[in-house]
Amino acid sequence: MNLQKILPVATSIGIILLVAVLRERSRTLAAIFATMPINMPLAIWVVASGVGDEQLNPVIALLTRNMLIGFIPTFVWLGIVFLAMRAGWQLIPAILTGYAVWAALIAAAFAIGLMEWPR
Repeated sequence: MNLQKILPVATSIGIILLVAVLRERSRTLAAIFATMPINMPLAIWVVASGVGDEQLNPVIALLTRNMLIGFIPTFVWLGIVFLAMRAGWQLIPAILTGYAVWAALIAAAFAIGLMEWPR
């Protein structure tokens, strides 16, 4: 296994452990670390490492464009979970409902051409 495959997994595990430790001390710090832009640079790095230099810019541009568009369903997911929890829902149904709406929005983004698969 090479570093490009190990680093994202190790970083994700480290963030999960950090959030678990911080939640006892500060829920605000736990939220900040949970929303750090760690996975995005790692995803860009992993994708970039598998692309030739001549295709790097268009591939990364498409990736980051899709990431920007993907933020919209992600924010909607977070809003649904927030509102469901405020309304007294149980955690698992709130999360699953958020994911159902998130998946529908991602599918809609592909269906109407906002997001596209790399060529």
